[in-house]
Amino acid sequence: MPVVKVLEIVGESTESWADAVSNCVKEVAARIPSLSGVEVLNWTANVENGQIVKYKANVKVAYLDDAR
Repeated sequence: MPVVKVLEIVGESTESWADAVSNCVKEVAARIPSLSGVEVLNWTANVENGQIVKYKANVKVAYLDDAR
């Protein structure tokens, strides 16, 4: 029986929340090729002088555990 593991991480971008999620997925996929799904949990941002300077997305990624 396949085992799916879930990892929670934070993606960041200076452009947008969608880009933060995309950056997150790209980073994980580079290390874990069996990435199979993503769930966005939360959107946050850093603000300086009334402007968003960094978008952040808390993300759960699911992947198949190949060790079994």
